[in-house]
Amino acid sequence: MTGPCELGGRGVLVTRPAAQARELCRLIEAAGGRPIEFPSLEIRPPRDPDGARELLRAPRDLVIFISRNAVGHALALLSEPGAAIGVSGPGQPRPRLAAVGRATAAAMVQAGLTPDLVPDTGFDSESLLALPALKRVGGKQVLIVRGEGGRAMLGETLAHRGAEVVYAEVYRRAVPETDASELIPEWQRSLGFVTATSDEVLINLLAMVPISAHRWLRAVPLAVLSERNAAKAMELGFRVVAVANEPSDAGLCEALCRLLLNAPSAS
Repeated sequence: MTGPCELGGRGVLVTRPAAQARELCRLIEAAGGRPIEFPSLEIRPPRDPDGARELLRAPRDLVIFISRNAVGHALALLSEPGAAIGVSGPGQPRPRLAAVGRATAAAMVQAGLTPDLVPDTGFDSESLLALPALKRVGGKQVLIVRGEGGRAMLGETLAHRGAEVVYAEVYRRAVPETDASELIPEWQRSLGFVTATSDEVLINLLAMVPISAHRWLRAVPLAVLSERNAAKAMELGFRVVAVANEPSDAGLCEALCRLLLNAPSAS
């Protein structure tokens, strides 16, 4: 299999959590690039696993999974594939299950869960909230499964629409304890592109790289997953930013190809 373009051996910094980087690295290699793994985000167990487990088991009308991590860590807490999340006992109907995007929906299916609500386009809270089913939630018991300290907009909007919203925070994000100082000289010789799959990984990357290298790093062409990520990157000082044509690893590789041609879709 060949990639969408020829990256000519250029280094591509892959900043997503290590457990989620394999497919992106494979696609970069297929395109003739050299993936350089440098996770700028770690996924760790929640501080209150018992509390999260209790919330997952309580009866709900609707359960929303925010990410692939939310799916995997929720089921790990319940210790069984296809666990009856949002069902308190035998004979009780299961809640409707929603995914923020297609990647999350795919993770649900792989784990034995059947998503009922998935946006046709987009992969964020705004896309999910646009679904007709989520405009009529008055009196519904809604559980949002997420990491600690996630975006509040989804829950706040559903509450404004009349739902009773609670959160099961099944994992937490942390900055890896890695110092990039010794890596900078090699990166400056070989790095052609940076990838970032969230605002947080980009913010963390800047925190992990010495301030003396920030000006150089911000000039390296950057591929991101969404227009929102691109806006944040520009706010942080990155100069050349391409947005993936779809929120996937393949989309990120397509954005790298546009960067190579110096024709980014920037925000």
